[in-house]
Amino acid sequence: MLAPHRYFILNKPYNMVSQFVSTHVVNLLGDIGFNFPAGIHAIGRLDNLSEGLLILTTNRKITRLLFEAKIPHKRTYLVLVNHIVTEEKLQLLREGTSFRIRGGDYYTSAPCEVEIVREPGISFQSPYIMTGHIFYTWLHITLTEGKYHQVRKMMAAIHHRCKRLIRVSIEDLTLGDLQPGCVREVAENDFFKLLKIKN
Repeated sequence: MLAPHRYFILNKPYNMVSQFVSTHVVNLLGDIGFNFPAGIHAIGRLDNLSEGLLILTTNRKITRLLFEAKIPHKRTYLVLVNHIVTEEKLQLLREGTSFRIRGGDYYTSAPCEVEIVREPGISFQSPYIMTGHIFYTWLHITLTEGKYHQVRKMMAAIHHRCKRLIRVSIEDLTLGDLQPGCVREVAENDFFKLLKIKN
């Protein structure tokens, strides 16, 4: 009899790749010291410098169910950028911004939800050292698509550099107060319900 699938969320730390094996000398998911089951893999990877909610599961169908579905799933991020973001630039993001993608072509993002956040509401310390003479803005942004480095490229397109990028939720599956490098197992029924997918 096959072992039941298992589902986890990890608060992926800054400066860690979303994989267990690499030919490069990098911080790997296995370095956090959690005893994951055999066959585990990451879903919806975050780049090395991005943080936050990362799904890990032994169920190989989840990538297709979540990211190749006809109805796109919402992904929400807290984003720290340099300088003050104006209402005009927020509107550009909401309507869709054009940025260069792999191959040299330009892509215009789908409309998204974005708001300025006065208090980001995260309890863990930033790996980014903020300096007193530069203004910063926290943004709360929700997308339904995930091009390579999309959030960073969207910020660059409106002339703001992304200093910190934290994925806080995918649909109703949230990071909550999970600390960097910590793992929480999610029951299968809850996992599918929160992500709004069907097994």
